[in-house]
Amino acid sequence: MASIDLQGRVALVTGASLGIGRATAVALGRAGAHVAVNYHTHADAADEVVHAIRDAGGQAIKVQADVADQLAVEQLVRRTVEAFGKLDIAVSNAAYSDRQPFHTAEMDGFRRTIDVTMWGAFYLLRAAAQQMIQQGDGGAVVLVSSPHAFLPVPRSMAYNMSKAALEHMGKTAAIELAEQRIRVNMIQPGWIDTPGERKFASEEILQRAGRNIPLGRLGQPEEIADAILFLCDPRHEYMTGATLLVDGGISLPWWASRGSAGPE
Repeated sequence: MASIDLQGRVALVTGASLGIGRATAVALGRAGAHVAVNYHTHADAADEVVHAIRDAGGQAIKVQADVADQLAVEQLVRRTVEAFGKLDIAVSNAAYSDRQPFHTAEMDGFRRTIDVTMWGAFYLLRAAAQQMIQQGDGGAVVLVSSPHAFLPVPRSMAYNMSKAALEHMGKTAAIELAEQRIRVNMIQPGWIDTPGERKFASEEILQRAGRNIPLGRLGQPEEIADAILFLCDPRHEYMTGATLLVDGGISLPWWASRGSAGPE
């Protein structure tokens, strides 16, 4: 299969300074797209992403915005269009998560998780769709979801709720935007080796947990970026409303490979 060619396309990636967002922004740039690199607090890391794209021969800008703020997201889209003339690809990657039992959870963190992870995705989807409809040339939106959308992971209720809502959000948008040839797809990364995971676990715990995944390791951000590029590729114009699971088998019945017929 030929490599993905995004020459002449303009992409916007939220939460693009670290982890999956960083890898995705760089991959889009290397494929030929002009890239708007969104960040919230990691300005220096966003600069590194911009430089990596430019070093590969691409064009990029960084744009600060808190995706939980609707007006800031709308301005983010406007800044992208001002810099590059249009918007063809939007990747909603920014997320936030606190992990506490729901009945004792600190509510500011609980609400922040939903504001960033669910509402942030909606604000980008809405603003990007409006811009793409105005342009009249179609487009591609990718919402970064998670197996949390269907696995009730304990101590993660706000994140679980947000990702489940995001799935229905994307499928509904795919129906509503099909006539405008704007494709909306979701991707569910499994346990990925990103800086954000260090908020919840030590290096030793992460590596030990990775060995328990059916494929025996944590995923890498670049692997998810490659899958996102697949969803953005204009050659896949017949794909919309789909969810691509890339999780190393973590959502499979892992107990079956350990000699048990099912969970006790």
